[in-house]
Amino acid sequence: MSEDIKAKSLNIENLVDYQKDTVVSREVIKKELGTVTFFAFDKGQGLSEHSAPFDAMVQVIDGEAEITISGNKNIVKKGEMIIMPANEPHALQAVNMPYKMILTMIKSD
Repeated sequence: MSEDIKAKSLNIENLVDYQKDTVVSREVIKKELGTVTFFAFDKGQGLSEHSAPFDAMVQVIDGEAEITISGNKNIVKKGEMIIMPANEPHALQAVNMPYKMILTMIKSD
């Protein structure tokens, strides 16, 4: 994590900026038991289906995301969150508009 953001009040929407035709990420906490990462997805961008050995909570802080978990599609909007269970396949996509999110991953037993 950048030392310059510790112990400071920050606007979470400004911690990562949109960039045309890409996904931008900024890891702000990295510990053995988990991570917190900010993402910005331009419209049409996403992460293809994969799984992770962590429970993962996505909090959408701007826009709207399509998040598919084990084949079930969910629309998650600004101010909403969803938990992706460990070891279940999931994918994330900016279908209708760009979006920003916070991804908090916690190692499972």
